[in-house]
Amino acid sequence: MAIQRLRTQFAPYLAEGLVTLALCMWGILILHYWHSGKMGLLIHPNYYGLTLAAGCFLLMLTCLQVLKFWRRRIQVRPQHLSLLSPAAMSGIMLSAALVGLLITPRPFTSQTAIQRGLQDKTMVTRANPQVFRATSKPESRTLLEWIRTLDVYPEPDAYAGQRVNVDGFVVYPEDLPDNYFTLTRFVISCCAADAYPIGLPVRLEQNRKTYAVDTWLAIQGEMITETLNGQRQLVIQAKTLKAIPEPDNPYYY
Repeated sequence: MAIQRLRTQFAPYLAEGLVTLALCMWGILILHYWHSGKMGLLIHPNYYGLTLAAGCFLLMLTCLQVLKFWRRRIQVRPQHLSLLSPAAMSGIMLSAALVGLLITPRPFTSQTAIQRGLQDKTMVTRANPQVFRATSKPESRTLLEWIRTLDVYPEPDAYAGQRVNVDGFVVYPEDLPDNYFTLTRFVISCCAADAYPIGLPVRLEQNRKTYAVDTWLAIQGEMITETLNGQRQLVIQAKTLKAIPEPDNPYYY
């Protein structure tokens, strides 16, 4: 009976304590991601301010919860006796925050790119050539700018012979010959959940296995038109390939 009375007496305090700790840990987690520079791996920079405000707000709520707990104004309400109690929900939130603090976010890799349909997002062009003159300097375009340019005018012959200077990581789609790989980057619209891969095929003089999967490369060369899998595509004819470190923030926005 004494044990049962203690459980009844301290159960509300336990639930309130877990809520407070969960709020505190999530606030700390958000500020930790911002301070460590890893926030860009999870959300678009446009939402940094909102996310930081949310983290500060959670820490403010933590202070209010501690004050409330200190004054012992906790009441047990009937709605606490639900299928998933506040204590259980707070425990889940707390566990998730601890996992976030213990595990460092990592950029997406080639496996994720293939799973999210990289082959479907490489640029397949029209069959009938048309006259087109690009105004920007080809060698100054990033991989994303090449994709956007192709999206506006997807005729490969319009870009044949133009110089290329891009970087990305190596992906080996199964449907490409042995002397090809796809140079790939991810684009984030809102957060990591909606990130999607973009890429262009790269033609090599040697076997592609020279470069390990997920290796980051800076590539210089020129654009050519190739027929891959029965479709005309713009392909990078690589002249120089240089291994580079993975960027601190490898995504396009």
